[in-house]
Amino acid sequence: MYKGKARAHTNIALIKYWGKADETIILPKNNSLSLTLDAFYTETSVCFDKSLTADRFTLDGVLQDEKATQKVSKFLDLFRQKANCTSFAKVESINHVPTAAGLASSASGLCALAGACNQALGLGLSQKELSKIARKGSGSACRSVYGGFVEWEKGYDDDSSYAAPIDSAGFEDELAMIFIVVNQKQKKVSSRDGMKSTVETSGFYPVWLQEAPKDLQAIKQAIYAKDFTKLGQITEANALKMHACTLAAVPPFTYWNAESMLAMDAVRDLRESGLECYFTMDAGPNVKVLCQKKDEAAIFAELSKQFRNEQLIIAHAGVGIEYLEMEVSK
Repeated sequence: MYKGKARAHTNIALIKYWGKADETIILPKNNSLSLTLDAFYTETSVCFDKSLTADRFTLDGVLQDEKATQKVSKFLDLFRQKANCTSFAKVESINHVPTAAGLASSASGLCALAGACNQALGLGLSQKELSKIARKGSGSACRSVYGGFVEWEKGYDDDSSYAAPIDSAGFEDELAMIFIVVNQKQKKVSSRDGMKSTVETSGFYPVWLQEAPKDLQAIKQAIYAKDFTKLGQITEANALKMHACTLAAVPPFTYWNAESMLAMDAVRDLRESGLECYFTMDAGPNVKVLCQKKDEAAIFAELSKQFRNEQLIIAHAGVGIEYLEMEVSK
């Protein structure tokens, strides 16, 4: 019996990953850049046991159906092959993130599972190698291996696509992100399906591929210069470009709802009033507000006039993958 347990935090992309060059091994069409956060995380334990007759996957105490379990089994196979392990596994995952609501639950979930498998099977994989494997479970999971600012190099094959941390001289410690949770329900269009439709049908998508590398270069310069204004402006503009692509897909779709629009307007109003902040959104309706720590209390107070306190969550820069315990017996 081989056991492992790991914790991984969510990451929010400031320069978005949108579109796959290879669906099978999840190679993205553009590099992306994210900030790992402390507020949302997943803890996952795995136990490889010769007595089991099938893989079992429990999420938040609920045994998952065949479809969800198959996805996990496919990911476990990557580690079983590396370790020459033939045992089935019991996977127990606790998500301190609403699942499939555009809050990066798949990133923390698959990264935590990768870490737990690495520990349980004694593989001793480096962070770089772990990032490569985590990518195959969920693309953005490769970024959650690290804390702070992280860039995912798109690469051109299985070995060259992985994430790496960006040396920012502690700039991330000056920042905060306030989540405006307008809807925790599972989204109607998954990230996977949304990307595929956008790549195949959106007339704006070729422009996205031209713009994303420019945004990436500019935001890295802003990070190195510790220029919050440029960081925020590029973050907000990049998010809007991504969502514009979905509106131009056939058929068109959007992850926004009415409250998403209200939240974005609230951020613009705050900026005009002198409280500098910027928004970003992933494949879901929830809005993330990027600000400086020195302003977070004032911005939170203003947002709480329009949104309930339970809808507002403050996050700061988070750490990379953490190994929580290891117990090995035979």
